[in-house]
Amino acid sequence: MSTIDYQERIPNNVGLSSDRKLQRALEKWQPAFLEWWSDMGPEGFQASDVYLRTAISAEPGGWAVFDHVKMPDYRWGIFLADQDPDRKIHFGDHIGEPVWQEVPGEYRNILRRIIVTQADTEPASVEQQRYLAKTAPSLYDMRNLFQVNVEEGRHLWAMVYLLHAYFGRDGRDEAEELLARRAGDVDKPRMLDAFNQECQDWLTFFCFTMFTDRDGKYQLAALAESGFDPLARTCSFMLTEEAHHLSVGELGMQRIIERSAELSMLDPNGDARAQGGIDMATLQKWINYWFSYSIDLFGSEVSSNAADFFGAGIKGRYREASLWDEHTALEQFVTLDTISGGRISREEIPLRNAMNEVLRSEYIKDTERVLRRWNKALAKLDYPGQITLPDRKFHRRQGLYAGLHFTPQGELIDQATFEARRHEWLPTDEDRAYVRSLMVPVHEPGQCAHWIKAPHRGINRQPVEFEYVRP
Repeated sequence: MSTIDYQERIPNNVGLSSDRKLQRALEKWQPAFLEWWSDMGPEGFQASDVYLRTAISAEPGGWAVFDHVKMPDYRWGIFLADQDPDRKIHFGDHIGEPVWQEVPGEYRNILRRIIVTQADTEPASVEQQRYLAKTAPSLYDMRNLFQVNVEEGRHLWAMVYLLHAYFGRDGRDEAEELLARRAGDVDKPRMLDAFNQECQDWLTFFCFTMFTDRDGKYQLAALAESGFDPLARTCSFMLTEEAHHLSVGELGMQRIIERSAELSMLDPNGDARAQGGIDMATLQKWINYWFSYSIDLFGSEVSSNAADFFGAGIKGRYREASLWDEHTALEQFVTLDTISGGRISREEIPLRNAMNEVLRSEYIKDTERVLRRWNKALAKLDYPGQITLPDRKFHRRQGLYAGLHFTPQGELIDQATFEARRHEWLPTDEDRAYVRSLMVPVHEPGQCAHWIKAPHRGINRQPVEFEYVRP
């Protein structure tokens, strides 16, 4: 198992010091990254001591240590999962061939595009969330936000390493552009729409880490199958860190949902807002919004690019080796809902062309499992209602259903009907203003805001009242 060398200026487990040219290029990029962090990282807390975990090896267990550290001093670096010298490509048109340690010329542009798109999401979420700590509902939550932020920064390093190491001048130019774009900027926005949305409240943050970071899990898992071995090893390690981001979202949302139920049952009219909380209808609107934005990130249901990525052995299905019996995806089909003449009909699509939808379906199944846990928690409280997911056709801006209008139940409707009922299904300006009004900071150890339930346990066996962030 490889150990990460923290004696280097750039911590790594890839033997960076043996390639002086690459090392110099990355050391030249490092000050620009630190300047970006200073400008766009968490506002107002750069001098605080934060109880953060830091990776020390690529092993699945015992791979990290916890300690208080100032975020600008966090040791960002380049960490890949250990190499398997016998690994073979196990899907697509190159099945059985040794994995690639260098970029095949015919796939150079495809791989660069995939890596840049993934890389662009990492700094984007830090930028979206830079002001949130000022209204943190607890020090526990503030610390979790900062942990997510520093690890998104490290994931950016992971992709920048690939660009520098394998794509020459083009890769170096792309790495510089990653620090030039800004989330929500009119002139130079981030590449994907979900990463240009505002994140001004903690309900949005928890939805983002629950739904949008979960898309990241599935994208990384598909790339961890890649025949380009450095990309596969990079994504395998990133998945180890990504799991924490998902737990922050899932458990944060569950704490809000449970608190909403408790407050609504305290009120004579069942109104959680009257008790200073977030009502269940508003929670459902946020879920509808972020779920629909997140499933758009998988791309179009029918995609020649997805077919090419799979055929080339660059991007597989989720757990390609273990969940699937046949790995060429030839002469197989997927049945999709398509729209013809104002009606929904079923159509068979060649499996390779439907790879985005296959990955989206795995994501939806995973998300449905989380909702079952939330609803089980509501049942334990004897709350009569449930949280639901909207149909995958609802509120889409990408793919077959873009420009069409559906109810959350998947019924095709006209635009006028959708607009008349939008306020029932999606957040309104008034909803956003109300949620923002609750964002009053609670920064005393062991204390928690009224609108969210306190966590059940602390981090790394520390008590809930531990001082996770010190001024």
